[in-house]
Amino acid sequence: MRVLITGGAGFLGSHLCDRFLAEGHTVIAMDNLITGNTRNIAHLAGNQNFSFIKHDTTNYIYINGALDAVLHFASPASPIDYLKLPIQTLKVGALGTHNALGLALAKKARFLIASTSEIYGDPLEHPQKESYAGNVDPIGPRGVYDEAKRYAEAITMAYHNVHGVDTKIVRIFNTYGPRMRLADGRVVPNFIAQALRGEPLTVYGDGAQTRSFQYVSDLIEGLYRLLNSDYNQPVNIGNPTEMTILEFAEAVNVITGNKAGIIFKDERIKGDPQTRQPDITRARTILGWEPKVNLHEGLEKTVAYFREVV
Repeated sequence: MRVLITGGAGFLGSHLCDRFLAEGHTVIAMDNLITGNTRNIAHLAGNQNFSFIKHDTTNYIYINGALDAVLHFASPASPIDYLKLPIQTLKVGALGTHNALGLALAKKARFLIASTSEIYGDPLEHPQKESYAGNVDPIGPRGVYDEAKRYAEAITMAYHNVHGVDTKIVRIFNTYGPRMRLADGRVVPNFIAQALRGEPLTVYGDGAQTRSFQYVSDLIEGLYRLLNSDYNQPVNIGNPTEMTILEFAEAVNVITGNKAGIIFKDERIKGDPQTRQPDITRARTILGWEPKVNLHEGLEKTVAYFREVV
């Protein structure tokens, strides 16, 4: 296949580039680099099956020649980014998705949109099934990201229903691994960076809020299977093993050998979901997929990467 990956210089996009190249496909990565970084794809320089285009997907997208698939992963994805870049986040979810879908329609290509577990908001259903409509505050601090992704899903389904585009929607749950940005504000790089500096890990509230962490290679496998499936409804891709933030902090300290412990701050970040756990019945049934990498193995690989950048 010849595929376009928007956000291709980002954390997830760069791993997608690696996977498609490893499978023998031709990859065009596109990124405007406001949160992505070319060092994530520097190892691909000189690969005759890989090319990079610096471009903002909120502007018209032109690609010469045939395309078999468009994977739209362009978007700020961490709270620190989308709180700083609210309009850009909304525009890439709306205009960027519209342009990417238009390209897929023109090229008769498959289309995969990177949605998120954040479309469920602070969920009143646990674990979260794809049928759950969510509990989202459209004008809250996370609204720019949540609503951008909810709109992206809506227009993707509209292109499928009206124009017959072969669309896929993945709802991605907390994913970690090498190439995450050190200062992107999410809990994994925050904790690892503090631990490697010998600092106590900062836990907000009592640490009882839960997350379900999946290693990046598991996600990429699920994405690859979804793109090559005949399924068009949303699919959760995540690790259903739920743990508290306090448990996660303790695991990071053990793996890094950090003796500084944990400190608690009373304030809970506004809009921060209290629980997050995917129901992956669809992924198991339709894709034959489930996560394989346990937390200890995944954290060891991630810590090894961060030791080089801290």
